[in-house]
Amino acid sequence: MKKVFGIIKTTFVWLVVLLAVFMMIFTVISVTTFNRNDRDLFGYKMYIVNSDSMAKTDFDAGDLIFVKEVDPSTLQEGDIITYLSQNTESFGETVTHKIRRLTRDAEGNPGFITYGTTTDTDDTTVVTFPYILGKYETHIPKLGTFFNFLKTTPGYFVCIFVPFMLLILYQGVNFFRLFRRYKQEQMDEMQAERDKIEAEKLENAKMLEELRNLKAQLEAQSAPAPAPEAAAPAEIPEEAPTMPEGETKP
Repeated sequence: MKKVFGIIKTTFVWLVVLLAVFMMIFTVISVTTFNRNDRDLFGYKMYIVNSDSMAKTDFDAGDLIFVKEVDPSTLQEGDIITYLSQNTESFGETVTHKIRRLTRDAEGNPGFITYGTTTDTDDTTVVTFPYILGKYETHIPKLGTFFNFLKTTPGYFVCIFVPFMLLILYQGVNFFRLFRRYKQEQMDEMQAERDKIEAEKLENAKMLEELRNLKAQLEAQSAPAPAPEAAAPAEIPEEAPTMPEGETKP
């Protein structure tokens, strides 16, 4: 169970790391590339769709479309192009519509009649070659909506701030655990050193006691033997009284 929990925790951490890195990279790319006519990524310009004028057939509002720069003379009827609008009501805006047919403007310049497939209504201004930004290639559904959300305060908080804070919090917890483990290992090492010193003291005391005992034995063996006690002198018998001359012992 502990092993499974460790795998889940590691997987979660890596997901948070990857999410945080992805959000950082995506934010940089989106800010510097999306909806920028002067920027491209690997030869593609990227735009966020703001209306449903093409929703009936191709893409919806909130999708992210990829547009590739092409020679306008190679475009054909049915191609979808991105261009800078010259209409009065949307002048300068980026529009992506389908080509209905090739034509010329009032000055004889070649261009296209375009329309949105949802309304099937022709745009009022001919799109001439200088205003064409490229040909639509593909799209990613709702990625533009996500980017627009990311630019808001809640989006920044949820998608960038929270993942990084979780990562920082996790690393802080890990640091605290490692610090506690380091201190515990230090204490264990100090205790082991004290135990070692104590064991050495006991061993030295034991050796000293053995040396003392050995010294006492050696001193006992080398001490001179005590002299034997002298024999008591033999008791001298008392002399018999001298008898006067002429007397005999009865």
